[in-house]
Amino acid sequence: MLKKITQYLLSTLAVVSLATPAFSQATLRARLAHVFHHSDVGREAAFSPDSQILATSSADRMVKLWRLSDDRLLRTLLHPEGVTSVAFSNDGQWLVSGSYDHNVRIWRVSDGALVRTLTGHEGVVWSVAFSPDGQRIVSGGEDKTVRVWRSADGALLKILRGHTLNVWHVAFSPDGSLIASGSFDKTIKIWRSDSGSLVRTLSGSKEAVVSLDFSPNGQTLASGGDDSSIRIWRVRDGALLRTIETPNHVYSVAFSGDGQWLASGGRERGALGTLWKQIAGPSSTPDPTVRLWRVRDGKLLQELAGHADEVMSVTFSRDGKWLASSS
Repeated sequence: MLKKITQYLLSTLAVVSLATPAFSQATLRARLAHVFHHSDVGREAAFSPDSQILATSSADRMVKLWRLSDDRLLRTLLHPEGVTSVAFSNDGQWLVSGSYDHNVRIWRVSDGALVRTLTGHEGVVWSVAFSPDGQRIVSGGEDKTVRVWRSADGALLKILRGHTLNVWHVAFSPDGSLIASGSFDKTIKIWRSDSGSLVRTLSGSKEAVVSLDFSPNGQTLASGGDDSSIRIWRVRDGALLRTIETPNHVYSVAFSGDGQWLASGGRERGALGTLWKQIAGPSSTPDPTVRLWRVRDGKLLQELAGHADEVMSVTFSRDGKWLASSS
C-alpha cells in the first residue's frame, strides 16, 4: 500500500506585520498541491533551504528527493533499514539521515553520494539535525543519548546523557548555541551546544515528548507529544507560556518561517502509544489530519484532510509558501 507525503500550498490572506493591529485579522489558508508516494510508512520530510527540493523518508528504507517545480523524483538514497529522520544543511549541499540500523549518514545532495556513516548509537536513531553553520550534527535515539558530531569528518564530539528513556527529537536553536531534546521520559532538556552542559530541564508534559521546534527568532520552543497537547516554552528561563489542547496525540509540530503559525500532526487519542507504535506498526485509529494554529493566541485556523493514516511529520518551507506532511 502506498503511503503519502502530502504537500499543501499556503496563501496568507492578510500579509501584515506582527506589530500592526491588523494582525488580529490575519489568517492562513491551504490547498492541496502535490502528493508523493513511498511504499511504506512515511516518516519525516524536510525542505531544502531554497524551498526547491523536498526530502522524504520512510520505513521503506529510502530517502527520496523531489523537485517541487515539476514533481520529478531526482534521486533515491537507499539505506539498509528504515529511515526515521532527514535534515538539510543550511547551504543545501548536504543531507543527514537517521535510521533503524543505529547509524547516522551524510549524503551529498548534488549527486546522492553517501559521504560518511556515523556509528556509535546503541539503538534506533530517531532524530537528526544540522547546526545552522553546518559544522555539527546532533542526533538522538533509543539509547537515551544525544550525540553531537563534527560534520566535516564524522568525529563524535560529545555524548549528552541525562534522559532516562528514548530520545525522540533533537533540534538546534536558530543561532546554534543550544540543543533541545525531547524524550519518552516526559521531559525536554536544553543543552549548551559548545560545552554540552545542561542548561535546564522542562517538565510538565504528562506523556512522551515526541516533537520539538524552535521559533525562528529562537525565543520560544514548541513541543508536542502523547498527552494531546502542544506547549510553547520561553527559552531563556523555561517558562511555560501557553498550552494548546488538541484532539489528538501530537507526533510533530513546526513553526512557520515568520513564527506566526504552528502546524501539528499526529494520531487519535486511544491509539497505540508512541513506543509500541514503532514496534507494532500502524494503529487502527489514525488521525489523518494536519492542523494549523495561530501562535499568538493558540486559535485553530484550519484542519487539512487527505491522509489515510496518522500524520508523522509536518514542516514548513523557508519561503513560507509550502507545508509538507507525511503519513
